[in-house]
Amino acid sequence: MLELGGDQPAAATDLIKDSSEATFMQDVVEASQEVPVIVDFWAPWCGPCKTLGPALEEAVKKAGGRVKMVKVDVDQNQAIAGQLRVQSIPTVYAFFNGQPVDGFQGALPPSEVEAFVTKIADLAGEPDNGLDDAVAAAEEMLAEGEAEDAVATFAAILEEDGTHAGAAGGLIRSYLALDDLEQAEAALNGLDAAVHDAAEVEAARAALELAKQAVDAGPVAELRAAVEADENDHQARFDLAVALQGAGENEAAVNELLELFRRDREWNDGAAKTQLFTVFEALKPTDPVVLNGRRKLSSMIFA
Repeated sequence: MLELGGDQPAAATDLIKDSSEATFMQDVVEASQEVPVIVDFWAPWCGPCKTLGPALEEAVKKAGGRVKMVKVDVDQNQAIAGQLRVQSIPTVYAFFNGQPVDGFQGALPPSEVEAFVTKIADLAGEPDNGLDDAVAAAEEMLAEGEAEDAVATFAAILEEDGTHAGAAGGLIRSYLALDDLEQAEAALNGLDAAVHDAAEVEAARAALELAKQAVDAGPVAELRAAVEADENDHQARFDLAVALQGAGENEAAVNELLELFRRDREWNDGAAKTQLFTVFEALKPTDPVVLNGRRKLSSMIFA
């Protein structure tokens, strides 16, 4: 691997850095809110890493600041590698808007490395297709409680461009705002395959999953009483979090899930962490509930 140091230009130093368990959230998750971040999991003894690392660095520099790179030595940061299920090296993940969006394992030819980096860099700067103003207007309708108008607008946009991820996610969320889970599910199932994995659609899918869970949730007051009666009733605490989420009390739901994770992170196959990730995905990446929740969860995981 190339080492950052004295003879490297300042701009490159800003684009490419080493990270650790202490700074991973800042270097990767938070930084990817601004620009995509490619994470290279490597080790000094790894032969293929010695060719892949420099190829990635060169491609990142060529991208001119549209993407950054973070290097993680798995020998020194085993907790991060384990958390992200890195089973062999080199492994590369790309993060955008706080979430992993792509990746690969093993060394690639320089041409494929450059193509990968270009694809990731383009996530933050895809060309305007002329419909973004309409999507923004529909989002404003939705925020102001005019969900029916938002449905009509998002649907019209999708008629013009069935691959507009923003409109696709907005249509699903608009149906959820109308408490029409059946139509939300139908809208999701009817999307163009090209947008199935788009971040906007993933967020809407997570919101739909939470809404479906909330249908079967018990009354908040009864569940809270059950938790107060037995603080180690993990099922009651989990159900309380689901009910709170369904009632729109996102912060309270996250707090209950964090408390459940603190008490027993392995309960029900790690259900608390899985649910937290679903909640985080359903909300905007810059939502304070998400940012604070991710920080707290990370501090528990890497403590």
